[in-house]
Amino acid sequence: MKEFFLQREVILTCVILFIGFLIHRIIIWSAMKLSTKVQRSKLRKQYLNRYIGYIIWTMVGITIIFVWSINNEEFWLALGSTFAVVGVALFANWSILSNVTASFILYFNFPYKIGDRVRIHDKDLPITGVIEDIKGFYTVLRTADGELVTYPNNLLLQKGVSILYNRTESVFDIDKHEEADRTAR
Repeated sequence: MKEFFLQREVILTCVILFIGFLIHRIIIWSAMKLSTKVQRSKLRKQYLNRYIGYIIWTMVGITIIFVWSINNEEFWLALGSTFAVVGVALFANWSILSNVTASFILYFNFPYKIGDRVRIHDKDLPITGVIEDIKGFYTVLRTADGELVTYPNNLLLQKGVSILYNRTESVFDIDKHEEADRTAR
């Protein structure tokens, strides 16, 4: 009888691994097809592949643990403690979670991409630069002076961003300069 349960658990583990692999491939294939359509860089595609893989394989691992019915009290205590620490760390600092979420939104839905020259309309610190990379937590911009600026992805979604193309200033900046010239006269 015990051999039957062992055989059942091995078969279920193999099925879960196969389904996890299949789901991972289908999601990655769909995301890559969409990425090519919206012209995303190879590096950003690798980030997406990595993050989706972490999520799917973590879920597969937890499912396999349930299939094998591991009831060891110390294991569940360690797993619960780990999730508690990770949960407190993520939700105590909400910006980490919001930056990762913003990275996915930037990946699929925003009109600017690596290589675009942009102006971020921040009242306190406006930034103009070329997007060099969009990572999981922040975007790297290079200013005209050669300075590298890392800008959090969640703030990039909250602020107005102009794609400058060949212009040196944003339309919003030109209006400010014209208004300053009118008041100076």
